[in-house]
Amino acid sequence: MCTKKMAYPPISQQQAMETLCSVEPSFIQIIEQYGTPPLWHREEGFATLIQIILEQQVSLASAKAAFDRLEKASNPLTPGRFLQFSDSELKKIGFSRQKTLYGRHLATALEEEQLKLDSLHSRNDDDVRRELTKIKGIGIWTSNIYLLMALQRPDIWPKGDIALAAAYRELKQLEKRPSSETMETISVRWAPYRSAAARLLYHYYLSRREIQTG
Repeated sequence: MCTKKMAYPPISQQQAMETLCSVEPSFIQIIEQYGTPPLWHREEGFATLIQIILEQQVSLASAKAAFDRLEKASNPLTPGRFLQFSDSELKKIGFSRQKTLYGRHLATALEEEQLKLDSLHSRNDDDVRRELTKIKGIGIWTSNIYLLMALQRPDIWPKGDIALAAAYRELKQLEKRPSSETMETISVRWAPYRSAAARLLYHYYLSRREIQTG
């Protein structure tokens, strides 16, 4: 097991954006229209993983509303406190039966020390994915979002992310949204800065919808 922090290319997000724009000129349009994306960051730990689980296959707004209710009811949100909630209480907060089960699996794994989140920052990307996906309800997308947003790894592509595929379709004015496999293939040319590419496309997606709904 790796015991040292992994070394990554010493490059700023701005430099990554410049490199990406040179290989994907359409990214320039995003920056010209909406500026550079925020360096979104979430705290490492149980709460962030629960929030990502809530975001699976639902809108960010509805997931955020449920997460806010959960945090308010927990005070603080810990694995032990989560396990104290009944199924009916979690349903009122906004958890489906399936996500209640996923949350309980995660909380139990942490309580029983089958999973140690504080050790993940020192492990490589593949090791992190392997550790997280041992838990029922945490798949590749959830583990990649954790790597991208919490661990701030530089070369993560969240395979299967619908928002990224929709943003790319709009940016490229394609007739239909690319498949998950197609997007993963396209993302290879953005390595080793696929995290910055994902942030650019998220920024484009969110900015356009803010305008459309504003």
